Amino acid sequence: MQLVEVHTTVGNAEDGERLAAAAVEQHLAACVHLTPLRSVYRWQGRVQHDAEVALAFKTSAAAAPRLRAFILSQHPYELPALYTLEVAEASAPYRDWIVAGTQPG
Repeated sequence: MQLVEVHTTVGNAEDGERLAAAAVEQHLAACVHLTPLRSVYRWQGRVQHDAEVALAFKTSAAAAPRLRAFILSQHPYELPALYTLEVAEASAPYRDWIVAGTQPG
């Protein structure tokens, strides 16, 4: 079973915790890393400087489409960054844990 990480950012820790907890509770991700960061980007013609929280959802390729649909339906941003990275290699016990954690149940 292929593992992936689904990434997005949100504007504050509360939104990040809400999305992370719901994804794990609904078996869409086995784990989510939340990391505070600073972003510089252009939005609506202006350069913005904002604090954000990056979320890395650890999930299976099978669960990823449901996870992405969930994130898009619950995301507070008008245009959220949402992308998926394939995990090239993972230990078998970790892979099995991720797969088990993303089984509907």
